Amino acid sequence: MTLADFLATWRGLTLENRLHRLAVLGLIGTNLVTAVALLRADHTVVLVPPVLEGQASVARERASQDVKEAWALFIAELLGNVGPTSAEFIQQAVDPLLAPALRRPVLEVMAAQVREIQRERVSMSFNVRAIAYDPPTDKMFVTGVQTSSGPGGKPVTRTRTYELIVGFAHYRPVIRHLDVYPGEPRVGEGSRLAPAADADPSQRSSP
Repeated sequence: MTLADFLATWRGLTLENRLHRLAVLGLIGTNLVTAVALLRADHTVVLVPPVLEGQASVARERASQDVKEAWALFIAELLGNVGPTSAEFIQQAVDPLLAPALRRPVLEVMAAQVREIQRERVSMSFNVRAIAYDPPTDKMFVTGVQTSSGPGGKPVTRTRTYELIVGFAHYRPVIRHLDVYPGEPRVGEGSRLAPAADADPSQRSSP
């Protein structure tokens, strides 16, 4: 008896139906496993910004160095360019980016500076000169020239460095360390700073 003849019998049809049911159950099971795996997977978003030379990736809890450098540059320029009319706005813009451990001390310092800027009518501008990265500490250093000027006074210019650690949580940037001081980057003994991928900070993209 050939296979076609066997399947034409009642017994053959019954066996074929059983095999189809098993196959369908198997497909349902594999689809459920695939769906659960996709829901629990840590997705990575790969971006190719027009200014950056290479790909910039952002995952749930991490990001590529180019993305962290762009955010560090954005924060430094935001904090470094401030005047009496923009001080409160900058404080509100930085607030959601701060890690919980940093929020209270940083906002207290910023509030005091906002009051001083508004009282003295001081304006500050910050021109980025260099961006560097310290791999062992994951710190970003944005160094530039800051100019402060007030009514009736001569502008004061000095070198200033913004030291940051930019992490990611649920695909969102989080500032986990922030320090601002005069002069060049302060690094530990044995640390070697790696320059940013783009030598010209003015050509880097901000988020």
